[in-house]
Amino acid sequence: MLSVATVLLLRHGRTTANAEGILAGRRPVGLDDDGRAQARAVGGRLRGLPLAAVVSSPLPRCVETLSVALPDAVPALEPGLIEVGYGDWEGGQLHTLAKDPLWPVVQHHPAAVTFPGEQGESMPAMSARAVAAVRAWDAKVTSSHGPDALWLACSHGDVIKAIVADALGLHLDQFQRIVVEPASVTAVRFTPTRPFLLRLNDTGADLRVFVAPPRDRGDGQVADSDAVVGGDAGRPAGDASRAADG
Repeated sequence: MLSVATVLLLRHGRTTANAEGILAGRRPVGLDDDGRAQARAVGGRLRGLPLAAVVSSPLPRCVETLSVALPDAVPALEPGLIEVGYGDWEGGQLHTLAKDPLWPVVQHHPAAVTFPGEQGESMPAMSARAVAAVRAWDAKVTSSHGPDALWLACSHGDVIKAIVADALGLHLDQFQRIVVEPASVTAVRFTPTRPFLLRLNDTGADLRVFVAPPRDRGDGQVADSDAVVGGDAGRPAGDASRAADG
């Protein structure tokens, strides 16, 4: 049975625009002091992981997050992971945008939304290009590094939420129910028949649980695309500590 790599989806750290309640969009905003602290903290969790690839949205806040978190990494810039094109909304104060007639549509029926202006993108188009980018990279990493590979993609809140919604088989109108905080890690494993959401909006747990243990080639009783009936048993309590000692 074919298996595939696991992707860690990292949202960038808090930005000056986040702190000021501004919708940054594709503007070249940087991290604020809290954002840099968040990047350092998540870097402590990421360093030492055998990352087969590090991929990033081309926007500065993602590149800066990775430069702080993983200073030795040279991320591949992936346009498919760029922030939503918010068009005329870009740079607006969120409390002002909340009075726009489009706001409740964004909240409750995002699948119908195309943001205004020449640079405005539709939410379905964002979802389609982000999911396509992640799946293409996942296939590439699996092909090059094997099914136990682990890789990282740094992107933006709405983009990661759209990828998670797709992984869960949710209609895009449900994606606003998903929370993805700055510098959080979300883990997804794609398989030939369906993805699995392994972790969502994680801001503190040990990420070494995603490093694959040695495979027992004779234990293939459950297909990689099957959920464990009754619930997965998880890792033995000693696994993380053994990884730390090693």
